[in-house]
Amino acid sequence: MKLNKPKHNLFRNGRYALEGFVDIVKTETSFKWQLLMLFGFGVVAWILPIEFIYSAILFVSLFIPVAAEVANSAIERVVDLVTQDYHILAKKAKDVGATLVLLSLIVMSIIWVFVLLIAYKIV
Repeated sequence: MKLNKPKHNLFRNGRYALEGFVDIVKTETSFKWQLLMLFGFGVVAWILPIEFIYSAILFVSLFIPVAAEVANSAIERVVDLVTQDYHILAKKAKDVGATLVLLSLIVMSIIWVFVLLIAYKIV
């Protein structure tokens, strides 16, 4: 059995990562929405009249849903590789991936609420 394990080095790994990024941007609408949210809220995070550290926390938190969407896309692709037919376990695997994205959005929202409450000295 031949393993799908090419030889790696720093440049190849970087190229593989870029190829994955380009592919997910081309094929995944949800990822495009996550990037739009990253850039839109990223601008908001930096133009808010709050201290730098608060803006930085808000900005970094925007990468949580992006990373979750990448993981979800990977799960979906592996499931599709295994079967194109309907199978309850395939559905459950994809649903769990979607749950990961939902939870990441909830965590990011909680971070935003608490950071803004602290930054504006509401709590």
